[in-house]
Amino acid sequence: MSSTDQRNQKNSSEWIKEWDPNVDGQWDSRISWKTLWITTYALTLGFMSWFLVSALAPKLNNLGFDLSKKELYWLAAMPGLAGGGLRLIWMFLPPILGTRKLVTFSTALLLLPLIGWSFAVRSPATPYFALMLLAFLSGIGGGIFSGFMPSTSYFFPKSKQGLALGVQAGIGNFGVSVIQFFTPILVGSAMFGATLGAPQHFVDKAKGISKDVWYQNAGLIWVPFVLVAVLIAWKMLQSVPVTSRGVRDQLDIFRNKDTWLMTLLYMMTFGTFSGLAGQFGLLIKNLYGDFANAPDPVKYAFFGPLVGSAARVISGPVADRLGGGILTFVSGLGIAGSAFYTSGQLSPGTSDDFMNFFWGMMAIFFFAGVGNASTFKQMPMIFPPRQAGGVIGWTGAIAAFGPFIFGVLLSFVAPQSFFVGVGVFALVGAFVAWKYYVRPSASMRS
Repeated sequence: MSSTDQRNQKNSSEWIKEWDPNVDGQWDSRISWKTLWITTYALTLGFMSWFLVSALAPKLNNLGFDLSKKELYWLAAMPGLAGGGLRLIWMFLPPILGTRKLVTFSTALLLLPLIGWSFAVRSPATPYFALMLLAFLSGIGGGIFSGFMPSTSYFFPKSKQGLALGVQAGIGNFGVSVIQFFTPILVGSAMFGATLGAPQHFVDKAKGISKDVWYQNAGLIWVPFVLVAVLIAWKMLQSVPVTSRGVRDQLDIFRNKDTWLMTLLYMMTFGTFSGLAGQFGLLIKNLYGDFANAPDPVKYAFFGPLVGSAARVISGPVADRLGGGILTFVSGLGIAGSAFYTSGQLSPGTSDDFMNFFWGMMAIFFFAGVGNASTFKQMPMIFPPRQAGGVIGWTGAIAAFGPFIFGVLLSFVAPQSFFVGVGVFALVGAFVAWKYYVRPSASMRS
């Protein structure tokens, strides 16, 4: 595109001609908050699509599929692997596409996994490669995060970015809890009758269960919500020009040591949140499933993402007031202490020991949520606007591998060793936060 074409494009109604939220007279809070709420709504749907597989995969064999444990593991891990990889693409798109096109087109792509899974679950004859492809497409819901968050950051002054990004990411994270909570309810309901397709037969011989279910509901029920998001994004969003000559112009973030330090800190926070969100239900099943009166993973798994998401929303304005660095330091210490405590709750004698494990996990999710907010306050303070967007996208991309990495580690090491490792890693993160961003002599206090 020629420079003349670029100028004409940025003078259209889609593009705001002059925008610098840190300069008086060049920030319109109404436009900023409108953008935040629309993109947050779309991001929530993205997280729901991302974790849809985690709600479906454990029950596929009960529907007549014949998948090995290894195949089910890779099926559940694929959205995390895809989400992290796709974030490496989406992180470059905000200054190229602009907020309007980015949010509209990205949200429309969520229809692929939502509709695709609704057909796949209806027939046990669906080939495994098709299931893996759909699991990969579910990763789009995770990938869009690294486009939406930097894009939103362009609309807010630094003094309010902790609040804005905390709200967006925190509410977006609620999508994990929504999909995990509502899927068991939706698939067991005949409220749509034959409208969304014939039922499947669910069989669990160990528990003596045989019933009709409607697993296509899990994806299809959200399609109208996605269509609404696409419509309002196209009609109501605008874009702000950000100086960038393309992908190559954004690569200079990797020459800055703070990029790598913040990547470590966000892996400590969001990597822990997303990784444990994907594994919490499986941990409950593996640790307590053989006991009489065993806790139902479905009834408890969604609490972790719920607590972490709420902590992220609440901590955003606190980070604006106190600074992100100190909250990240506290987050690291909190994750470490909670992980060490939880590591001692992994050899239960009876199902009565469950609540000790549960509260340890809730503490980890809470402190991870605090750090999710504080790190996103730090990055706009440490980097100039053009680089901040890229760093937010990059760190989000790496941390999105959390579900995949945590799944791999738990398949190779004992849970006790895994949680001790999480605690040690969090202590390293707390030290990095203190040394580089908190102590009085830190070179870049944030």
